[in-house]
Amino acid sequence: MGQVLFVVWRESVEALLVIGILFTWIVGRPDSRRWLPYLWGGVGLGLAGAVALGMLILFAGEAMSESAQTLFQTVLMLLACALIVQMVVWMRRHGRTLKQEMHTALADEVGRSHGWGVLLLAAIAVAREGSETVVFLYGIGQHLVLFEFVLATVAGLALAGVTFVLLQLGGRYVSWRWFFRVTEILLLLLGAAMLMSAVDNLLSLDILPAIVDPLWDSSAFINDGTAMGGLVASFTGYRAYPALTSLLIYLAYWVLVLGLLRMPRATRTPVGA
Repeated sequence: MGQVLFVVWRESVEALLVIGILFTWIVGRPDSRRWLPYLWGGVGLGLAGAVALGMLILFAGEAMSESAQTLFQTVLMLLACALIVQMVVWMRRHGRTLKQEMHTALADEVGRSHGWGVLLLAAIAVAREGSETVVFLYGIGQHLVLFEFVLATVAGLALAGVTFVLLQLGGRYVSWRWFFRVTEILLLLLGAAMLMSAVDNLLSLDILPAIVDPLWDSSAFINDGTAMGGLVASFTGYRAYPALTSLLIYLAYWVLVLGLLRMPRATRTPVGA
C-alpha cells in the first residue's frame, strides 16, 4: 500500500509541475483565452490515454492463464523498473532545463498559431507521466485489495496536491531540488524491489537458474516475512534468503544505475525558477 501511495504521489507531483509550467506560460500572454482550451484539452487527452492503457493492461492480464499472468506481470515489472531508471536519469539531465525547454516548445507552437500543437504537447507530457504510473501500479498493486488500492491512490493524489502547493510557495518549506533528489533515491530503491520481484517470478518459473539457493540466511537480522521486514523488502528488494542469481542481478542493477547517473547532465535554469 505504501508503494502505491508513493508512486501516485511522486508521479502526480511531476505531472502537476509540467501542467503548472505550461499553464503559467500561457496565462502570461495577452491572448491566453485562445490557448487555454487547447492546454486543458491536452491534459484531458493525456489522462484518457493513461486510463485506456490501464484498462488494456488489466483486461489483457485477466484473459490469461495463471502461469501466463505471472509472466505478463513479470514483464511489466521489468518494464516498470526500466522506466524508473530512465525517468530518474532523464530528470537528472533535463530537470534543470525542463521549464526552459517547455517554454521554448510552447513559444514555437504559439508562434506558428498551432493550437493543436499546444494540445499535443500537453497530451504527450501528461500521458507520459500517466502511462508510467499505470505500469508502476500494475507491477506493485497485484496483492492489494481494491479498497486498499483506491485508498492509497486517493491519499497519494491528495498528498501530491499539498506537496505541489508547498513547493510553489518559493521553497520556503522544501525545494524542488531536494524533492527530486530524495524521491529519485526512493524511486531507484523501488525499482530494485520491482526487479527482485520479477527475478523471484523468473526463478519460480524455472526461466532463470538459482545457481545457489539460498546463498545465506539473514532472517535473524531482518526477516522479510514479518511486517517490518516485508516493508523493507517492498522498498529495497531485500531478501533474507537470496539466491545467488538474485544477488548478481541486484548488484548489476546498481552498477548500471550508478554508471548512468555519473554521465554528464544539463546545467541551466533550475526547475521552478
